[in-house]
Amino acid sequence: MADANGTIRILLACGIGASTGFMAANMRKYAKEEGLNVSISAVSKSEIMDYADKIDVLLLGPHFAAEVPATRERMKPYGVKVMSIDPDYYAALDGESILEDAFDLLEEDE
Repeated sequence: MADANGTIRILLACGIGASTGFMAANMRKYAKEEGLNVSISAVSKSEIMDYADKIDVLLLGPHFAAEVPATRERMKPYGVKVMSIDPDYYAALDGESILEDAFDLLEEDE
């Protein structure tokens, strides 16, 4: 996965994209400090399919954890990995841990 430049593209989604916007900012800060080649954006859940062919990982807010299986099926044709953000990391705005989870997800075999 990744784009032509090797950038891992991560999208966070929640109800309106506000809380994941704060999370994305913390993730970008950590990625910059570590020199990681990632692109991190946040959107509302209703916009997910607009990005399906432009991302590698989709992270759903923990309040949408029940929707992960159906979302995985919708994203499967695009090769997008999907998971719910850990509620503790989400509450703490722990961008480092969430980014590590995203990279772990990319390494998993389907």
